Amino acid sequence: MRAALTAARKAQQAGEVPVGAVVVLNDAIIGAGFNQPISSHDPTAHAEVIALREAAKAIGNYRLTGATLYVTVEPCLMCVGAMVHARIGLVVFGATEPKAGAIQSMTNAHELAGLNHRLQAIGGVLEEESRALLQEFFKGRRVSARSGDPE
Repeated sequence: MRAALTAARKAQQAGEVPVGAVVVLNDAIIGAGFNQPISSHDPTAHAEVIALREAAKAIGNYRLTGATLYVTVEPCLMCVGAMVHARIGLVVFGATEPKAGAIQSMTNAHELAGLNHRLQAIGGVLEEESRALLQEFFKGRRVSARSGDPE
């Protein structure tokens, strides 16, 4: 999870929402990513999706059976779908995302009937650090908006 937090800080430095993710297989990081939808003009460029793409390229297979994805914030519905298609075994996340979290907050998407793969989920790992990074980012945004800075 510390590697995911490092990736999240890269997102923050790039002016993106600070979310980071890593994919681990056999005790090695095989993929890493941070949020990039703004800079890449790509609505699918979430940290999890980028980490999954990198991991799949690293092993030469889109099926990441037995891999664990660590992410600083509870994944959204799109990212949970991508994890199911990638056959991730376990997702470990830091802070919950009350508005769009699709593991426990908004829905339990990974448990929907009819899915061809089930993944396990553990939340709250380094939750305070993950939440603090988000709060710091959005506090900065609010201050910039009040002062009239274009951000």
